[in-house]
Amino acid sequence: MFQEFKTFIMKGNVLELATAVIIAGAFGAIVTSFTNDILMPPIGQLLGGVDFSELTIPLSETVYDAEGNVVEAGAAIRYGIFIQRIIDFIIIAFAIFLLIRSYNRMTEKPKPAAAPAPPPGPSEKDILLQIRDELVKRPL
Repeated sequence: MFQEFKTFIMKGNVLELATAVIIAGAFGAIVTSFTNDILMPPIGQLLGGVDFSELTIPLSETVYDAEGNVVEAGAAIRYGIFIQRIIDFIIIAFAIFLLIRSYNRMTEKPKPAAAPAPPPGPSEKDILLQIRDELVKRPL
């Protein structure tokens, strides 16, 4: 069983998949930074200084002690973070689309030129006339 597992792991597809997962993780971090640090601040400013990560719908109150420290955080629906994740996903999907589109164009095989059409053969009428002429030449 160990030998079979070792053979499976050493196949090229598994190594390529592992490489792709590592690169995707790094790419995800880049896209998250792009979204959080470059894209969302101007969008927040256009919307009146809104920070998407702070957009919530509170479900229960946060409990504070006498000094103002949070004792128990209140439950909330954090839809701003959800919106930010959707934007991350769209950016990643678009980048992958561009990558695959470029790859497909580079690896696309040129279509072979269409073979010229064969010259038209004799028409049905010509064949019938030829048969008639041959029958006339035959002795009875």
